[in-house]
Formats: sequence, C-alpha cells, structure tokens
Amino acid sequence: MALIIAHDSYYRALPEMPIAAGEIVNFDHPDAYDTPRLIADLAALRAGRPVALPTYDFRTHARSPQTTPTAPTPVILVDGILIFDDPALREMFDLRVFVDVPADVRLARRLLRDVHERKRTIDSALYQYEYCVRPMHDQFVAAGRAYADLIIPADGATDGAAACIAAFAHLLNPLEKTL
Repeated sequence: MALIIAHDSYYRALPEMPIAAGEIVNFDHPDAYDTPRLIADLAALRAGRPVALPTYDFRTHARSPQTTPTAPTPVILVDGILIFDDPALREMFDLRVFVDVPADVRLARRLLRDVHERKRTIDSALYQYEYCVRPMHDQFVAAGRAYADLIIPADGATDGAAACIAAFAHLLNPLEKTL
C-alpha cells in the first residue's frame, strides 16, 4: 500500500505567504510552504509513527483545523512542484522523479484549474501566471530537474516510467504486491 502526500497540503496561511511583483501573493515560491513540517511528518512516518496530515483550504487560503490521521506505509509518494528545492527534503527521497511538462501545457492546465476549480477569472489567472508561476518555475521548479533520478517526458510515454517506479518500490518493499 502506498501513501500519497501532497506538498500543497503544507501551504502556509495567506498572511504568511510571500508577495510577488504587482503586490500579489506568490503561492509558487518555496517560502509559501511549511516544508519543515512536511520534513518532520515524513521523518515520523519513516520511523513508523503516525502523523496528522494538514489540510489546506484553497477557498479561504488557510490551513483547516481538520487534519487527516495517517499511519505509516511501506511506500510514500510526495507530490509537488517544489519538493526538490529544499535539500533536507529531497535527501529524504529514495527515488526522485521529475515530470517534464512544456510551458504551454503547464499554462493550459493552470488556466483550466484556476478558472474551473478555484473560480478565478482568466485575467487574474494569467496575471498570476506571468508574475508568479512562470518566474518561479524558471527559478525553482526547473532547477529541480538536476536532482531527479528519473525524468518523465510529458509526451505520453509514461508506461516505461511507471514500470520503473513500480519495480523500484518493489525493491524497497519486496512483500508489497501493488502500488
């Protein structure tokens, strides 16, 4: 059994977020995350101790008082665009996978998510993309590629990568039958 932890669950509350050009909140800067808490939670899980994973409310831009009690599992997947920025966090990973997505695809996905799921206007989503998302990708996210053990191109050729990841997980935990 695998546990998936989203780095986005570790966003800081809105007043603690960094400010970008144009006086907008920069959700895409590494300082927007409470990465030390993620590191502590991962250390506890790896030591066999349960944790209470945080829940972030994207409507209020605050951490919810509700947490998710989580037991350790043999395989833990950490999902996030900035997980390779912090040296202490990236050293906790047995396998580092980078999904290489072209800029036009990133923009299209971001627009769809922000407009449909987060009820933002196209203008505000494009403004944030220009002043936060793209510069932070160029400065921090793309740099994470250098730390990856496996780079998956976003051209649809993911079958081999999935098989590689499953085989690696099986090596770490030979009793685990599926991911």
